[in-house]
Amino acid sequence: MKCPFCGHLETQVVETRLGEDGGFIRRRRQCGACEKRFTTYEKPEVSFPAIVKKDGRRIDYDRAKLLASMRLALRKRPVSTEQVDAAIERIEEKLLSQPGREVASHRIGELVMRELRKLDKVAYIRFASVYRSFEDIDEFKTLVDEVSR
Repeated sequence: MKCPFCGHLETQVVETRLGEDGGFIRRRRQCGACEKRFTTYEKPEVSFPAIVKKDGRRIDYDRAKLLASMRLALRKRPVSTEQVDAAIERIEEKLLSQPGREVASHRIGELVMRELRKLDKVAYIRFASVYRSFEDIDEFKTLVDEVSR
């Protein structure tokens, strides 16, 4: 690892810690030349499948976009950040375990609805009403009746 202070190529790992969620490793390093210390982080690089939109466009998976849509549905609902993060992790695990290098956007929408239904029924209805583009009140009523059973 190159020293960010002097550019020397030899550094020594002084301390290693596992990140709080276990998703990364934090290392304290010391330069062999200038003896300054710095921190590096290691995390696994995963390759998510491309998302195929309804119009056929292919876009990269974006966790921030998924998080934003879930937060919007969960706005002012009693669901913790940890619960949302866990739901996103489950969605990502399913995406990574799917065969192929592409996934239809509607599949992600269905995964989100499944997770929201477990977390909060109001958020589920909010998301589903936008996602499914209801044309009339009867479709909305059917969804509410389905959830309240």
